[in-house]
Amino acid sequence: MRASMYSLSIPVFRRTLTNLSAIVDKAVAHAEARKIDPAALLVARLYPDMLTFTRQVQLSSDFAKGTAARLSGEAPPKFDDVEVSFADLKERIARTIAFLDRFKPEQIDGSEQREIELKSPDRTLRFTGLVFLAHWALPNFFFHVTTAYGILRHNGVEIGKQDFMGPV
Repeated sequence: MRASMYSLSIPVFRRTLTNLSAIVDKAVAHAEARKIDPAALLVARLYPDMLTFTRQVQLSSDFAKGTAARLSGEAPPKFDDVEVSFADLKERIARTIAFLDRFKPEQIDGSEQREIELKSPDRTLRFTGLVFLAHWALPNFFFHVTTAYGILRHNGVEIGKQDFMGPV
């Protein structure tokens, strides 16, 4: 397969989110087997000033759907951050994957030079599509997925690299 903006984004997001969903299943099983209140894992952090497991999953979703939309020239969809259970997080991941599945290669390919602008209250970031994907979107996406993984592993959920990577 030839590398393209589509092949470097949509399948990567889809596969990693599918793996994250399976990791959430392992967290559910861990909590049930050890009679741990699921809320303890949902609000867990690696350090007090870091975001919770729930927020890490939400941000993983946001980066995947936001990147796909921006590369295609669409406005990113807004998902309200209302998840309070593992089932809610699994549903959000599934909605994100369903959103990603809408995209065809021709909607993303050729976006290397598309102008991408991200506005925040204190600054505006401007990228070309390729720089946005390679230097902003993918690193942020993997940061939040990895942190979600790390939170669960730190809290005793029996997951390993193969869970993160998924089946080969």
